Amino acid sequence: MNTALALPPPAETVLVTVYGADRPGVTASLFAALEPFGVPVVDVEQVVVRGRLVLAVLVGAPEEPDGLRKLRLDLHRWAAEERLDVEVVTGLGDNRKRREGRTHVTVLGAPLKPSAMAALAREIAECRGNIDRIVRLAKYPVTAIELDVSGADPDLLRERLARVAAEEHADIAVQAAGLSRRAKRLVVMDVDSTLIEGEVIEELADRAGCLEAVAGITQRAMRGELDFAGSLRERVALLEGLDAGALEEVRASVRLMPGARTLVRTLKRLGYLVGIVSGGFTHVTDSLRDELGLDFALANTLEIGEDGKLTGRVVGPIVDRAGKAAALREFAEAAGVPVTDTVAIGDGANDLDMLAAAGLGVAFNAKPVVREQADTAVNVPFLDTILYLLGITREEVEVADATEEAIETVPAETAPKKAQRARNVQPAA
Repeated sequence: MNTALALPPPAETVLVTVYGADRPGVTASLFAALEPFGVPVVDVEQVVVRGRLVLAVLVGAPEEPDGLRKLRLDLHRWAAEERLDVEVVTGLGDNRKRREGRTHVTVLGAPLKPSAMAALAREIAECRGNIDRIVRLAKYPVTAIELDVSGADPDLLRERLARVAAEEHADIAVQAAGLSRRAKRLVVMDVDSTLIEGEVIEELADRAGCLEAVAGITQRAMRGELDFAGSLRERVALLEGLDAGALEEVRASVRLMPGARTLVRTLKRLGYLVGIVSGGFTHVTDSLRDELGLDFALANTLEIGEDGKLTGRVVGPIVDRAGKAAALREFAEAAGVPVTDTVAIGDGANDLDMLAAAGLGVAFNAKPVVREQADTAVNVPFLDTILYLLGITREEVEVADATEEAIETVPAETAPKKAQRARNVQPAA
């Protein structure tokens, strides 16, 4: 005997969709028009694009006799008065339950072309996925669009969309949906060509007169053609005899990657811990740590002789590919953050172990071998676009910046008054 309880049949519902010019008060006016019918609100979605409103409200059907006809008449009369268009469709139940395999797909373009969106949507459909929701995260310096997708295998979708990204010259990231995406609370970055522009060792080599030789070795190491530790020793050996004052010159000339300050500032506001780990040198990374207020920093230390010149050797263990991954784990342990809740960002082959170990590995303007193996790749020269992969919008960043700027411009003489007010506020019972 089957004792399972039969599910009740879905209730009758009414979908009200409003179209037209957006202005303050439209949403309030619509719900006021619905209020006399005593219908429950089941779902609401609203979007505004270039001043044009689409507002969809799903409500229960009126219970009184002839209630549905009266509802239609009242809504069409309301729409005429508001100079809007309205569509009223009856049906049964709520939205269909989203299928398994829910993912967030983020696409970045500068510009973002219709062909890229068409190819992306086509691949999602061919992977048996459904696009449940689309929102814009940013309009500059790149266009960033996020799609909520269900029903597609995330690994297959990532593979298929990687081809779309390459063919359409767009950046496309696929991440599993759920709490894990919001839980990432430690971001660890490579330094040279990621947090900063260029390679510090090449700046030193330029001053030592061996730039061409060092640059050639660097490129082969970043492509994975050479062992990083061995290649670093070989390059540092070429710097022997360089005056240590060159380290300060290079440190002063370092230029942050566009968007670097915004990325770090925003992450810190959100309570993230931020670290850097570099195959470069502590003279630069320690300065960056202090300048940006970073929580962790690890790099190699150049040996300086008693004569004030570089000896051509590195002091202590070399921070290589394995060392970067180990540093990520050590930073996570110190922060009390599971490694699965970390983000790693890098561009070279020596970053691969770190990218693989993190919960999300991002190849930033990276070499082909890195782009192929990372979870996702960003190929625009703006480091703060990483924020969009975390679901943070450009508008949220700008509002936070404006708020902080307003606070910083408050006249100094008001500070004691503010402090006094704060002391007078009593905690809630």
